[in-house]
Amino acid sequence: MADTHLPERARDLPAPLWAAVDEADVVIHAGDWVSADLLDALEARAARLIGVYGNNDGPELRARLPEVARAELDGVRLAVVHETGAATGRERRCAKAYPDTDVLVFGHSHIPWDTTASGLHLLNPGSPTDRRRQPTHTWMTAEITGGRLDEVVLHHLEGTAP
Repeated sequence: MADTHLPERARDLPAPLWAAVDEADVVIHAGDWVSADLLDALEARAARLIGVYGNNDGPELRARLPEVARAELDGVRLAVVHETGAATGRERRCAKAYPDTDVLVFGHSHIPWDTTASGLHLLNPGSPTDRRRQPTHTWMTAEITGGRLDEVVLHHLEGTAP
């Protein structure tokens, strides 16, 4: 998930996303939490949490989270960052900036993104609480099996955020 903007854009995460958090081995948040309350809740509830701060996150979140997070999950080299710049040239720019990465999860735009370039898989889950110009609120789930990213699913929530 990314760009939750709690409590400014919603009071809480949608119930289906909380259910996905409860089932996940790893939860990723690509920044713009806005309040540390969600970080506290996810740390308490997620089996493992990987998160970064975003441009709307203040000193408390920046003190607790990195700008870029890296992890290896079942042989897949993962990086998480909030901003990647303009959509034009994103794949080339990110492949150059993250040469030792297999999957890059990012946020900021609130626009879902799922592309591969030069071996780098780029994922933006959109926003579960602030859809902006998108038709629905979104988040993603994925599986990593045997050193491969499989079954990336973009989840849509109709209607308004809770």
